[in-house]
Amino acid sequence: QVQLVESGGGLVPAGGSLRLSCLASGRTNRLYSMAWFRQAPGKEREFVAALRWNFSYTLYADSVKGRFTISQDNLANAMYLEMNSLQPEDTAVYYCAGDITRLSQIPSIYDYWGQGTQVTVSS
Repeated sequence: QVQLVESGGGLVPAGGSLRLSCLASGRTNRLYSMAWFRQAPGKEREFVAALRWNFSYTLYADSVKGRFTISQDNLANAMYLEMNSLQPEDTAVYYCAGDITRLSQIPSIYDYWGQGTQVTVSS
């Protein structure tokens, strides 16, 4: 099993920045990929970004490309999401996810999930 805990959410004005963290514990050596998803009220959970654990490959949703940066610190078993130029449409609960077999943009593929952290961008 892998446990994931997010932190770093908050309230920021439009144009501001936030850095989300996801700390992994348990059998992290089994991880193949980790990802960030987000879910706004009344909407489906959507893919934000993903990375290949212990490798340099990353993938971004078009809506965040150039504004968000996903990264990892394998020694710390941590993943980060640096979010810049935030807009009100980025408001959502952000979730960290992990999978042991593949990297995907589909939420149902992922085996492990954090509890989520709220990001609110004011206009």
